[in-house]
Amino acid sequence: MFDTNNLLNFDNNYPCKNDALVIPQVFSFYKAPVKNVYPSKQLTLLETYKLIKSNRYQRQTEMLRGITDLKEARRFKASNFDYVTYSGTFTSRKNDGLIQHSGLMVLDFDKLDDVMALKKALIVDEYFEPDMLFVSPSGNGLKLVTTIDLNLGSHLDWFMAIADYVRTTYQLEIDASGKDVSRAAFLPFDENVYINPIYFSDSFSQPINTDNHEII
Repeated sequence: MFDTNNLLNFDNNYPCKNDALVIPQVFSFYKAPVKNVYPSKQLTLLETYKLIKSNRYQRQTEMLRGITDLKEARRFKASNFDYVTYSGTFTSRKNDGLIQHSGLMVLDFDKLDDVMALKKALIVDEYFEPDMLFVSPSGNGLKLVTTIDLNLGSHLDWFMAIADYVRTTYQLEIDASGKDVSRAAFLPFDENVYINPIYFSDSFSQPINTDNHEII
């Protein structure tokens, strides 16, 4: 059996962008509603950061956070938020529709007592190098996008290793949906979204030359 402890073995083996070949990751973008499973284009993490930081999704986010009925809130979110599949490009949003893995994983922390405290802790975590951190559409959760090295283990191996680490270090459970490579992640408004500064380097800010790539 794969030893997930080897993935986060606390000896600087965690993937680090400053040490890695700098290649902008691309992943699929989908227009609302979530039942639309066919992507319309590809995005980079820097482009997604700019979308979240802009006011593009501010109205939807504020309206969602004003809905107190949980079922109604879920319906509203599913109908009104564009979304991405951070872990890769897809022909359609299903695991066997994967074209290419991006080397990214999105992790959900739900129903937090103190969202900002966890965000600050993860940014300076000794064994993490978060690529992006932002408040979830609901306002009481946090989404973390991080790099994984598929040469060291599968998407599922990485999820299990990171979940174990978070459980031990922060006494928190990560939403199990993160183990799904085709996990849909809604795009909210967060003017304080964090992105790793490396993404502002020339290597990451250059346009991607693919037939399906468009900047929104």
